[in-house]
Amino acid sequence: MSEAEAGLPEPELADPKEKLILLVDDDESLLDLLEHVVRKEGFRADRAADGLEALRKVSALLPDLVVLDFMLPGKGGYEVLRELQATGNGNIPILVVTGRQLDRKQIELVRLESNVKDFLVKPLRPAALVSQIHNILKTRPPEINRAPGSERGPLSGGIL
Repeated sequence: MSEAEAGLPEPELADPKEKLILLVDDDESLLDLLEHVVRKEGFRADRAADGLEALRKVSALLPDLVVLDFMLPGKGGYEVLRELQATGNGNIPILVVTGRQLDRKQIELVRLESNVKDFLVKPLRPAALVSQIHNILKTRPPEINRAPGSERGPLSGGIL
């Protein structure tokens, strides 16, 4: 039974334009693609290419979400998320992404961190990524203009 069927008010979803996402990855071409995908969904985006830059930008910008590559040069993703917790920014949700194969125990340990909301493994599917972002930030996806007879939206296919 949906909330509306149960007589409960439906939750108000925020406009993606009100949300800033910090994208952190050392792969410049992947950063370009990630930025394109989140901006297409209506979000504001900034980017960082390493852990130190990510920490500086989090302090300066206070993003609503950080999409954080786990394997970064210098200060890695795990160190970044722990430092965010230690410096008072532990309330900023983190969506961890990695291309490295981690075993189930390692993934579960990362997921136990209070600011980690989900963990995605590369290659990323744009539709899964934006779905997670909208769920975490409780935002309204943009209206999708579909061609007559089309069942797929603009980000339903492909891999990042």
